[in-house]
Amino acid sequence: MAYRVLSPETVTIGEGVEIGEGAIIFPNNHLFGSTKIGAGAVLYPNNILEDTTVGDGASVTASVARGAVIGRGTEVGPFANLRLGANVGTGCRVGDFVEIKNAVIGAGSKVSHLAYVGDAEVGKNCNIGCGVVFCNYNGTRKARTVVEDGCFIGSNANLVAPVRIGAGSYIAAGTTVTRDVPPHSFIIGRMRQESSERLKEKYLQSD
Repeated sequence: MAYRVLSPETVTIGEGVEIGEGAIIFPNNHLFGSTKIGAGAVLYPNNILEDTTVGDGASVTASVARGAVIGRGTEVGPFANLRLGANVGTGCRVGDFVEIKNAVIGAGSKVSHLAYVGDAEVGKNCNIGCGVVFCNYNGTRKARTVVEDGCFIGSNANLVAPVRIGAGSYIAAGTTVTRDVPPHSFIIGRMRQESSERLKEKYLQSD
């Protein structure tokens, strides 16, 4: 069957755009340049796609993608920003308020929310936690981060490029990584939580 546009008066489809069989385009989608939409893909409302490839069976919701590749069966959005060179593999999840730039995300990996992945290679079946930042710019030049297959990057971790995280490693929440990590390592780099009775008494007295 041909593709379906549910609200043609709210949808923009440029001359160079290709749309596969069975794709569904919801209202308020705007497709420009050499964008290609795969068979059975679903564009939920409010996307802007330019020079972007969306794989078969993938779905995109309320997101912006320019010069990006979205793999087969991958879910993107809402409110994701895929910039030039973002290449997301098959069966991935890119969630809300995630920005990806000049980075490859391996098959089956998840970047679910509130993360920045820039100038990076992320392997297969990785989890990038909430608030993770790939620190790719030192004020003078940009450098790359490599996260190998099967890694878990905990929430609010900072990966300071250039750095490589070995396969199967676990980075604890709140850790800043500045040196290469061997495969199958557990890395934690944060101060130990402490409780001060003296400070507690001070604040109780001020009440």
